[in-house]
Amino acid sequence: MNEVLKTLTNHRSFRQYNDTPITDEDLDAILQAAQAAPSWIHGQQVSVIVIKNKDKKKQLASFCGNQEHINQAPIFLVFCADFYRAKLASEIEEKSFDIVNDADALLVGATDVGIALSNAIAASESLGLGTVPIGGIRRNPLDVIELLEIPKYVIPIAGLCVGYPSEDPGLNPRLPKESFRHDETYETNQIQYIKSYNEIFKQHQLKKTNGKHDSNWSNRISKFYRVKHYDNQYPDVPQMLHQQGFTCKDMK
Repeated sequence: MNEVLKTLTNHRSFRQYNDTPITDEDLDAILQAAQAAPSWIHGQQVSVIVIKNKDKKKQLASFCGNQEHINQAPIFLVFCADFYRAKLASEIEEKSFDIVNDADALLVGATDVGIALSNAIAASESLGLGTVPIGGIRRNPLDVIELLEIPKYVIPIAGLCVGYPSEDPGLNPRLPKESFRHDETYETNQIQYIKSYNEIFKQHQLKKTNGKHDSNWSNRISKFYRVKHYDNQYPDVPQMLHQQGFTCKDMK
């Protein structure tokens, strides 16, 4: 196994960081790797806002659900789906700007962010740094937009803590590879894999928390994706999309 594959398959999420600063050289390398990621029609629909200011990190930690690791990490990156430049390009060429009326714009932006985010994670880990993605950036997106002065046609999708980890949380076990790989057609008989994985996940949680948590995977996921719970966690996303110009009027 080569070094790239070792880095990718050794991924883990770190939520404890020491106070060692990240060099500008390493930060530039991480951002260069993120910017080098492929994007739809080479539209480069991603921007990254670098947060080092302690007060801003504190505010963002609060917006994201009081996630202390955002405070601890020396750098917090906010990955945005960015169609602002595309809007400017349309103005330069005197063309209509209709993509924001199409729901596919959201898929394009989120996908491009995901690829760039993955590059940033791999680059960070190759430099001996630890990371954890933060989906909670969408808990209070209107506050995030105001704090970071994000213009119309740009939406914050995910954050990323980057720093030198102070402890190793270990690898989280994954679902069986048979549930991940589908040959030629989608295999819908997933319950067998979920049930076998539930016990593996439960034992991992017991070991990781010294017996304090013993929930299995399906229990954890089903609790999070309850409609009422999810709506309470991210209530402002529809308003944020409308405010930022994504009307999705073409949906039928």
